[in-house]
Amino acid sequence: PTSAQVSVVPHSGRFCYTLDNNLLTTEQRQFYEDNGYLLIKKLVSDEDIERFRKEFTRICKREVKPPGVMIMKDESLRSQFGQSEKVVNKVQDFQEDEELFRYCTLPEILKYVECFTGPNIMAMHTMLINKLPDSDKQTFLHPMHQDLHYFPFRPASRIVCAWTAMERAHQDNGCLVVQPGTHKTTLKPHGYPECEGKTNKLFHGLLEEDEKIPKVHLVMEKGDTVFFHPLLVHGSGINRTSGFRKSISCHFASSDCHYIDVKNTTQEHLEKELEEMVCKKYNAVSVELKDIWNFRARLVQGERINL
Repeated sequence: PTSAQVSVVPHSGRFCYTLDNNLLTTEQRQFYEDNGYLLIKKLVSDEDIERFRKEFTRICKREVKPPGVMIMKDESLRSQFGQSEKVVNKVQDFQEDEELFRYCTLPEILKYVECFTGPNIMAMHTMLINKLPDSDKQTFLHPMHQDLHYFPFRPASRIVCAWTAMERAHQDNGCLVVQPGTHKTTLKPHGYPECEGKTNKLFHGLLEEDEKIPKVHLVMEKGDTVFFHPLLVHGSGINRTSGFRKSISCHFASSDCHYIDVKNTTQEHLEKELEEMVCKKYNAVSVELKDIWNFRARLVQGERINL
C-alpha cells in the first residue's frame, strides 16, 4: 500500500540512515541523516485521530478489552475520577486492538516508514500516550532517553518511530524534546533518574546527560508526525496545562532485523525488570525477553523474516 519504491542498500555510502526511494527529497534525507528525525506536517487526518480518540476512551472505560493491552494509570487519581481517561496516562501494546492498530497500517504512515526500514515492516511497539496535567510533581515527565535501550533487536538503522500529535503539542503541555544528531552516538547506560517526585515504571533515562548538546522542542499541530531514529536522545516535559496531551505512536522495524542477547550489556537490568512485570501480570513462572517481543510484534507489510 505504499508509493515509495525502496532498495534495501543504502545509497553509495552517502546515506546511512535512509534508503533510496522516490518519496523523500534529498533535503529531507539529509536532514534525517544529520539530525535523526524528520517532521511531516498534517500527515494523519482529523477523522482518523478522532477515531483513535474514541477507541482510547472505550478502552479506559473498559467497554472494550483488547488482549495484551497494558493500561498505565496514576493510581492516586482513581478515587477522584474512577475508571476514566483522567487516570490513564498510557495505553501500550495495542497491537490486538483493530481500531488503534489501524494507525500502524495507514498508507500515509507506511510510505514514510518504508524509507527507513525497507519493504518488510513489523510493528514492534505501540503506544497511545495521554499526558495528564501535572503542574509540579513531575509525575509524567519522561527523562531524556534513547528508545534502543528498550529493544533487543538490531540493526538500529532499520528501526524508526512514527509519533503523531493528536492535538497541538507545545512546550507548556509537554511536547517532545530532542537532541539533534545524537542518533550518531552509541547506546548509553539508562536507569531511573534521581529526581523529586514519583517516577513511572520503566520510564528510564540517561544516567549521564550531555547538557552541552542543544535541545529542540518539537512544537506540533494535530496530525503532524515525526519519524525518528531509536538512538536519538529525546524525552518530554511536564504538562503544565489543565488539558490532556494525547499522541499515538509505533516503533517499526524491518523484519530482516535480528534479536540479540542483552546479557552482560547495559540493557540487562531492563530485561530483568520487564520479565518480572510480565510474569506478575500473567501469573507466569518464567518468560524470555524474545517471547515478550514476539507477542508484541505484528507484520504490517511484506514478509515476516526474522522478527
